[in-house]
Amino acid sequence: MSKKKVVTSGGIEVREKPLGLRIWNNRGYYIMFLPVLIFLLIMHYWPMLGVRYAFYDYKPVGPKTFVGFAHFTKMFSTPAFWTAFWNTLELSIANLILTNVSAVVVSIFLNEMKNLFAKKTLQTIIYLPHFMSWAVVASIFSLFLSPSSTGMVNGLLRDWGILSDADKNIYFLASTVWWRPIYWFIQVWKETGWGTIIYLATLSGINPELYEAADIDGATRMQKIRFVTLPALSNTIITVLILNLAKVMNLFESVFVLYNNAVFDVSDVIATYIYRQTFAIALPNYGYSTAVGLFRSLVGCVLVLVCNHVSKKVRGRGIV
Repeated sequence: MSKKKVVTSGGIEVREKPLGLRIWNNRGYYIMFLPVLIFLLIMHYWPMLGVRYAFYDYKPVGPKTFVGFAHFTKMFSTPAFWTAFWNTLELSIANLILTNVSAVVVSIFLNEMKNLFAKKTLQTIIYLPHFMSWAVVASIFSLFLSPSSTGMVNGLLRDWGILSDADKNIYFLASTVWWRPIYWFIQVWKETGWGTIIYLATLSGINPELYEAADIDGATRMQKIRFVTLPALSNTIITVLILNLAKVMNLFESVFVLYNNAVFDVSDVIATYIYRQTFAIALPNYGYSTAVGLFRSLVGCVLVLVCNHVSKKVRGRGIV
């Protein structure tokens, strides 16, 4: 087999090896990549074949009947679906903003700390909640917020005189007023530490000469944060926001372990709605659940593309 002639940018003519020979020469790398490829095919791409069931009246036993867009028509005309849809957007977007703002603030605070031991200790304390499972987190906060005698928060409210002896204990996780603020607080408490890792890595790459020049110009600490630190973080903040937008519609575990029947109106999200339609009813409708899941994926994709387009308009470049 003759070698293909290729002219490089320097004008030098070289002969490119055939594709088969190049693969054989680098076979070690391809063999190492093979398990990753198999995992992706089995766990990510093969399940995508099930998308076709969104257009069928699918049951595990019996024939599959093609119904076209009937499941989507049913979905768009179901009030419970729209409640879950708007709850998903409201909870996720607020969570995205709050966790990123808190991560930026905490990372700047840690970056300004001069005592290395105190900085490392505080970093460790802030990082720890991220590595706790949501089941453990839900158990901890359910105990703290319990309306029973073991509920620490209700006990403190009584000790401080906010609740009198005649008042009933507040069942925070069963209150439509309190559930969302508590959920966002837990999210910030758990995920802020993970965000600070990314932002601190960016801050460590800032040229120290920029701060020295600001000192020479007589800049205060707040001015250095405003004109040096925040501009250096801007690209990272936009990138993190765009990447996290892809997961906006995937909210499930954190809600599932904290919500209950009393707060469905403010806590039910698309993923928990799909779960109930699939596993919590006597005759699960797999076709309808697949249609809802497909719509959720499309919305997530659109959000990422829109945010990326806005980033290109504002910054001149995106990440896609």
